[in-house]
Amino acid sequence: MARMIGGVILGFRPMTYEPSNLWIVVSFMLGFAAAVGGGWVCAAVARDGNAPWILAFVVLVLGLALALPGLRRTPTTEPRLGNVPNMEAMTKAYTPTWIAFLNPVIGAAGALVGGRLRRQTPG
Repeated sequence: MARMIGGVILGFRPMTYEPSNLWIVVSFMLGFAAAVGGGWVCAAVARDGNAPWILAFVVLVLGLALALPGLRRTPTTEPRLGNVPNMEAMTKAYTPTWIAFLNPVIGAAGALVGGRLRRQTPG
């Protein structure tokens, strides 16, 4: 459900079930931060220096595989009117295909950055 904070709409673009630009940017930032944390932990517990690369590969391959079904999905043409219950909004929400394919790339890059940060941290 979209909320208005200081004139900025969060959640959906007006009258649609497509995410707003702010929502997309924030989700990319949070996804990258989570991937950096995952890469850091991976490098910390692994005995092999290649572990973050393996994690990045797994994130990329699984993410792309999970994005493929989105190619067949068509956006909802029904307009979003007024306050829509969360369950209805979740079932009708449409994420553009490019976002589904960019997320694994961002995740893989974050895992590599986290692994590099861990290697640079003493101890």
